[in-house]
Formats: sequence, C-alpha cells, structure tokens
Amino acid sequence: MRRYSKTLSFKLISISTRIQFSSVQFKVKMNKNVLAVVVGIVLLLNFEACYGQLQVGFYNGRCGNQDVESIVNSVVTERFTSDPSIVAALLRMQFHDCFVNGCDASLLLDGVSSEKTAGANLNVRGFDLIDDSKTAIEQTCPGIVSCSDIVIMATRDAVALSGGLGARYEVETGRRDGFVSQATDVNLPGPAISVSGAIDLFDRKGLTGADMLVLLGGHTVGTAHCNFFHDRLWNFQNTGFADPSMDPALVATLQFLCPQFTNDPSVVVDLDQNPSSSNIVDNSFYQQISFSRGILEIDQKLALDPSTTDAVTILANDGDRFLNLFVMDVDACKIRTHKVPDVDACKVTQRRKVEVKAGVEFDKVTGIRTHKSFHASVVQAAGYEKLSFDEKDVRNF
Repeated sequence: MRRYSKTLSFKLISISTRIQFSSVQFKVKMNKNVLAVVVGIVLLLNFEACYGQLQVGFYNGRCGNQDVESIVNSVVTERFTSDPSIVAALLRMQFHDCFVNGCDASLLLDGVSSEKTAGANLNVRGFDLIDDSKTAIEQTCPGIVSCSDIVIMATRDAVALSGGLGARYEVETGRRDGFVSQATDVNLPGPAISVSGAIDLFDRKGLTGADMLVLLGGHTVGTAHCNFFHDRLWNFQNTGFADPSMDPALVATLQFLCPQFTNDPSVVVDLDQNPSSSNIVDNSFYQQISFSRGILEIDQKLALDPSTTDAVTILANDGDRFLNLFVMDVDACKIRTHKVPDVDACKVTQRRKVEVKAGVEFDKVTGIRTHKSFHASVVQAAGYEKLSFDEKDVRNF
C-alpha cells in the first residue's frame, strides 16, 4: 500500500517562485533539493462533507473478518480487465458526485429530478459497477458499508490499475451517504469556462486555484464527444475559423473526425493526445496542453492563462509531483455541505423489506432512506404484479 505525504516534498533544482491564482494563492517553497507545495488538495477528487471521522481502514473489524476493500478491488479488477475506460468513468463519477454536495453518493440516487438527470450527468457511467460492489459486500457485511465509500475505493482501485501510480494507495473511509439529490444543485464547470471562472467556481466550493489545476489533470484519461469542442475546429468564438491556440496538425486530424455539419455521437477523442498514455493516470495531460494539443477549451486555457501557465509547466515536467498532489490525503474540509444524515443511503442495492411512501424508500432494519419513484419500484420488482402491497399503495400518497 502506497502512502503519500500530506506535506508534499519533491526533488527539484533550486527555484523560488510564487504562483498566484486570482485572489487565491498557493506558495511554492523550494530549497536546493526540495520543493514543498503546501496546498489543501483532494484525494482523487475527494471533497469531504466533514461531519464524520474518516480513517484508513475504517471498516476493519466492522465486517467480521471480511476485507471490504478487497471485495471492491475484485469487482473493479474484473471490469478493468475487459474495459480499461472504467478508470475515466469512475474518476468522472466521483468528481460529479463530490463537487455538488460533497462525497455523499447522492449522484447514485434515482428520481425524476435527481442529480442523475442533470445535463452534465447524462453520460456518467459506472453505476452498475458500484451496484455490483455493493451487492457483493452486502452478502457478507449487510447494512454497514456506504456507497460513497465504495465510490472512493473503486476509483482508487481503477486509478492504481491504470498503471500510472505504480502502487495501490490508501484511502480514508467512514463517509455517510446523503439522501438529497436534486438536479438543480448540479453546477459543474463546462468545457469552455474561463480559467478565472473555474477558479471562482472552485473557490465557492472551498477549493483553491491550485486544487482546480490538479483536479483538471484528471483529463489525463477519458474521452470527449465532438460536440464538446466542435466550435474550436470550425467557428471559434464566431470567427468562422479554428481556435488559433490549437496545434494546426491536431485541428486537421479532428476536423476529419468531426466534420463541420455532421455530429456522429459514436466518435470520441482522447483528452490526453499522447496515444501511449491516454489510459494512464500521469502528467502527460499537462505536456500535451503545453504543446497546444488540448482538446477542451478550458484545458488549453490552463497552459495559456498567466495565472496557471507556470504551474502547468512545473507539472508537465515532474510526473511524481503531479501524482503526489493528485492522491494526497485530505484531513481538512474542502467543501462545506449540508449536514449529511447519520444513515447510509444507496440506490436500490439494499434488498430488505421496505416501506415505500411518497416516493421515499425506508429500510426498517438499517434505517436506510432514499428517494425512489413509483416507476423505479416497478422496475426493481420486474413488474407491477410483483410489487408488495405497500409498494403498490405508494400511488395513494
């Protein structure tokens, strides 16, 4: 198990600099051989709703002799073997969940107006892997492990399997799941947001510009559909021309893949344009945007904006530094959220007898409570006739 220092130290030549992000700053201190970057970065996009004590090995002894993290790892490893793209999918899921109300698995909840239904979340995938992990855990440790912890553990395992880190690192667990999930709460940075706009958005979540820069490094894996960067190829800022900040050779390649008047949803492009690294979590993303080969507009702006260009250069030249920042433990709260209730909530992975009234599912044994529509009840039961009397009666509330 790899453990990363909370007061990061990195070997580097003697430099002294200060990187300033708008009104938010982080200081880079260096001596002859060591660069200490003091930032409150998150553990793999790990924003916390800090109302519980997190710790490494939280579930040790709570599930008898069962190793909860090994169960999750087995599920993730099996999926990764057949689908390496699950790394990017889980990173995206975790970020989209944590950025709204903290890491509370509220993105997993079903409902006609839940976070899942927000435009930014329509293409989020990997929910079935979380369900499979939860189901496997429930067989030996029912009603104990939160879905929010499973998301964190699964993402950690996928990132480690991608090969960039060289080892599986430790994560803190002990989160509580939330039961509030509203599409109107979703406010994620778009692909064309400005650097200053991204800094402001992250600042409202209690995060710094440094956090933003490292978190967007998650684009080292994953893909984007043509519609997310089409304007950069054909009509950047209504000029009728391609974005001049993009490498002309890349423009030509992408114009062939994404024709001007055609939108083929099956076409996807790697966000990291290094073909040997596009599925590995490493610092190649920063190298590519330094070469004007960023796919999303915000990605390329990171390399061009005066407030972030120096930091991009530093990260592009030192992969260990990026990886340390990317997986560093967080003890302090980064996003203050509503108080998460002292219950665990999952989508429909708890299969005990429930009462369903007014679209709320309540587990008598564990106290688990989630939003659930009548339609979701029918789907789960595989047909109306298989519903219990209480479930059928939900239409009367």
